Amino acid sequence: MKLEILLGIAGFLLLLCVFANKISDKYGIPSLLIFLAMGMLAGSDGIGGINFQNSRLANYIGTVALIFILFSGGLDTKWTSIRPIIGRGSVLSTLGVFLTALFLFLTVHYIMRLPFEISVLLGVIVSSTDAPAVFSVLRSQNMRLKDHLKSLLEFESGSNDPMAVFLSMGAIAMLSSPQFSLSEFITMFILQMSLGIALGIAFGHAGALFLKRWSLPYQGLYPVYGLAVILLTFSITQLIGGNGFLAVYLCGIVMGNSPFIYRRQFIKFNDALAWIMQISMFLILGLLVNPSELGSVMLVSFGCTLMLMFVARPVAVYISLTGSDFNNREKILISWAGLKGAVPIILATYPLMEGFPNSQFLFNLIFFLVIISVILQGKSLPLIAKKLNLEK
Repeated sequence: MKLEILLGIAGFLLLLCVFANKISDKYGIPSLLIFLAMGMLAGSDGIGGINFQNSRLANYIGTVALIFILFSGGLDTKWTSIRPIIGRGSVLSTLGVFLTALFLFLTVHYIMRLPFEISVLLGVIVSSTDAPAVFSVLRSQNMRLKDHLKSLLEFESGSNDPMAVFLSMGAIAMLSSPQFSLSEFITMFILQMSLGIALGIAFGHAGALFLKRWSLPYQGLYPVYGLAVILLTFSITQLIGGNGFLAVYLCGIVMGNSPFIYRRQFIKFNDALAWIMQISMFLILGLLVNPSELGSVMLVSFGCTLMLMFVARPVAVYISLTGSDFNNREKILISWAGLKGAVPIILATYPLMEGFPNSQFLFNLIFFLVIISVILQGKSLPLIAKKLNLEK
């Protein structure tokens, strides 16, 4: 296919997604669901007829997009709002993710009788709350949650993806290598998280300090500088054994809460870039799916979604928030706000890349689970918040 045609198709799809946000705002449909649908319509089973089956390329695009989305989310996070909940938020984004994976594994393996390997991978891959999904619902639905609740949900969703990525890589290593060591796995977790936190804060302070002390000759260079900081933060952290996703998010928080020239324009540019990345990511992931294959996983996926929404996530939330100041109504909302989105679909491409048995079944299962989660939880979240009297 000619480059001109490919560029024209990309531009047309991006334009459709821009106007699709009007539909999202008017009818309360999460925008990510519309973007996924656009990608599916453009795919081999849709009217576009684009045959895209490159899981590795989709993984790379999704990873890059997630980096910029997390950085933008960090920029928009006010330190004064997350400081009171950072302790509980950190527990929820680490222990909560692990417990969600554990309880989902136990229910789908022993109750639904899914194979051990599928149950393990399913549990770890869908264990985190998806940042783009939560940000999209909270902003598009104009939800006015109480400050500590909104801050907890945004902080958890922005900071818990690294844990899900780590658990997913660990599960793949455990299932594929007989030499897997639990002690090495725990040591690696401590190292990754520690380096991710340290380097994220360090890069954030260094990036903001440079802009505070030295001005660039042209305003247009500030976004370019930001791109360089994002890419270097992620790549250097990953290369020395840290968690790049966590580092990028923390770097965004530090820079977003630091004063420097053109700060407002800097944040607006990264917000626009995050939208481009989000649209591109969902379009690519939608292209990777063959809708004709989803019918065979609908019932199983629906059952797994119910186990996740009504068992695994609530139990994990209640355990993680034991002894906290959050009451039962707030814990119910936090449990229901465990939306899934692009991150589980991106992580589901790893088994495809590794050639795991039944990896296509697992990918379709997770894709359909994400759709159900977005429809049921994303659409009903404002109503539940209102019923529980948790809005301002």
